[in-house]
Amino acid sequence: MMKAAVYESFNGPIQVKSVPKPKLTSDSSVIVAVMATGVCRSDWHGWKGHDDDIKHHGLPFIPGHECSGIVVEKGSSVQKINIGDRVAIPFILSCGHCAECKVDKPTVCLEQSQPGFTMQGSFAEFVQITRADRNLRILPKGVSFVEAAALGCRFTTAFRAVVQQGLGIDNLSGIISDSKHSSLSLTKQNTDGKIICIFGCGGLGLSCIMIAKAVKDSLNGKHANIQSIIAVDVSPAALDKATQLGADVS
Repeated sequence: MMKAAVYESFNGPIQVKSVPKPKLTSDSSVIVAVMATGVCRSDWHGWKGHDDDIKHHGLPFIPGHECSGIVVEKGSSVQKINIGDRVAIPFILSCGHCAECKVDKPTVCLEQSQPGFTMQGSFAEFVQITRADRNLRILPKGVSFVEAAALGCRFTTAFRAVVQQGLGIDNLSGIISDSKHSSLSLTKQNTDGKIICIFGCGGLGLSCIMIAKAVKDSLNGKHANIQSIIAVDVSPAALDKATQLGADVS
C-alpha cells in the first residue's frame, strides 16, 4: 500500500488515503518513487471534470503529472533505465512511432500517455511510468528533484512554443548532438531576426524566456536568429525575474 491524494468525484474533496501501490503493467514500464511533484492548472481542469481522458479512465483518480523520483522497479525490456536511477519524467509519454514522433514532435504524439490523465498520477508515493526507455531521463548530480519536477510539463510546453512553433526548428536535438548537422543552414522561416515576445511571466512564461535565451546563446547565427526577447507582465516582480532569466526588454 501507499499514500496518495485521491478524488472520487469531480469537484469533490481530495483526500490523502492508503491505496494499492501500482504494479508493472508492461515490460517497458517502471515504478518510480515520487520525490517531488508540482501542481499545474491542468490538474485543476482534470479535477473539475474538463478532461476526457480522466473521464474515460474513471474515478477514483490520483492527479499529478509534474514529477521526478527514483526508479524502484522496472520491466524486463527496459534497458536504458536502472533501479536506483534519479529520473525526470515528461508530462507526455510519447510512443516514438506515430507521424508526429517521426518528425521529432513528441509533445503532440498521436498515441501519447499522460500520468495524471490517462493513468494514475504523481500525487502519490509511487507512480507507474510507461515507455520508460524512450521517455525518462537520468538526472545529473547537480539537479535536484524539485528542479527536475518543473521540467516535464512547463519546459516541454515552452520548448514546443518557442523552438518548434515560433522559430520553426524541428530537430533541435539532432542539431546539438550530431556533428553531421553542422552544415545545416537557416531555413527561410527563421532567416530573419526574430523578436520573441512572451505575454505573462508566470511559470510557463519564464520557462519560455529561459528556452529562448538558451537558443539565442547557443544557436544564433547558425540555426536560429533571435534578435530580442521581450517579457510582458503587469507585475514588476515578474518582470524583474524575467530580466534575471534572460529577457532583453521587460
